[in-house]
Amino acid sequence: MDWSTLWLIAVPPLAGAIIGYFTNDIAIKMLFRPYKAVYFGKRQLPFTPGLIPRNQNRLAKRISDTIMGSLLTPGELQKLTRRLLQPERVRGALLWLLQLAIAQLEGEKQQRTAKILAEILRDLFAESLPRLLKVWARQENFLEAQIDQVFDRVLLDFQLTDLQARKLSDWLLEVVLPPDKLRQAIIDFLTDRNIQIIDEGFREKSSGTYWVVANLFGLRNTLTRLRSFCLDEKEVSNARLQELILLLEIRDRLRLWLQSLSLQNLPVSTVRQLRQTIRDTARNYLKESGARVLQEVGQSVDWDKIAAILVGRLRNSAALSNSLEIASEELSLVLERYLEQELENLVARVIPILSLDTVITERVIATSPEDLENAIQGIVKSELQAIVNLGGILGFIVGIVQAVILLFN
Repeated sequence: MDWSTLWLIAVPPLAGAIIGYFTNDIAIKMLFRPYKAVYFGKRQLPFTPGLIPRNQNRLAKRISDTIMGSLLTPGELQKLTRRLLQPERVRGALLWLLQLAIAQLEGEKQQRTAKILAEILRDLFAESLPRLLKVWARQENFLEAQIDQVFDRVLLDFQLTDLQARKLSDWLLEVVLPPDKLRQAIIDFLTDRNIQIIDEGFREKSSGTYWVVANLFGLRNTLTRLRSFCLDEKEVSNARLQELILLLEIRDRLRLWLQSLSLQNLPVSTVRQLRQTIRDTARNYLKESGARVLQEVGQSVDWDKIAAILVGRLRNSAALSNSLEIASEELSLVLERYLEQELENLVARVIPILSLDTVITERVIATSPEDLENAIQGIVKSELQAIVNLGGILGFIVGIVQAVILLFN
């Protein structure tokens, strides 16, 4: 076989393989390149820019329609939302948010939080509650049930213990009615007119032996001498009164009386009247002075200090930390029940708001042709290279067929 025959057989397959390989490679390149139009003079050269850059707007619209028509349909979005908002995931997300919120109560943020809380408490007690109290006080049944409940559960069953009765009796005899005050009360009571009334009444209403004593001796002289004794002999009369208190066991008698004192021992009508009186008194006081008292409290209390203490206790509260999981679980259940009823309507409202088709279209259009090429090449690089290789193989096969035909001819 001479060189001409060998050249005739070898050239067609090699030329076909080279042409097929590079033709497919150029065709694939022309899908993306050139990225911009090329002009010769004032005329735009054909096939510039590449197919995809030239039709990028239509491609973006087609991609958006395809995604929204088959991938992100309302039904698919509902399924996706249900998978994303599973109770376990929602519970974990809510727990994380609550823990994050608690963690923010530190340092400068804690001071800002305390300042905000102090302003809220100050406004609540100085402005909001007094206004609300004025509005509530106009109601006929204002605090009626609450006061009756306090009366029935606290006052009606209240009874002094032995220690409380002893301390109260000591206070009454040492502070309210000590011997000196009791002596002064006797002096103030035994005026000339009172002595005369007592003496005349005793003479008129006594009988028998008492009548004889009353008319022979009378009480005027005795009561007058008692008043003079209390006036002239202060220390001695105070000592005698103290002795009488001890001898008559006034302290123990008073203690037993206070200990036995209970509203349950009173008649039912008296208890009802007492409850009505307490209710009316409390309501009238709140109507007249409640707003003023709340304003004074709001202005006098150091709310900054109280708010700082509350925030510190809140941040370090073990009960709060333990309740975060319970709160997140309850919130997730509430959200789950809400989604069961409103998920379809919610998705239908969210899709137009999100404008996903517009977002997809804008993102595809905003992507540069070079980035678009790199993205596609990164996804189907092996497939595109296989097309190029297939072009070379097919060209080689065609070249072999042509060589065989030429050889036979």
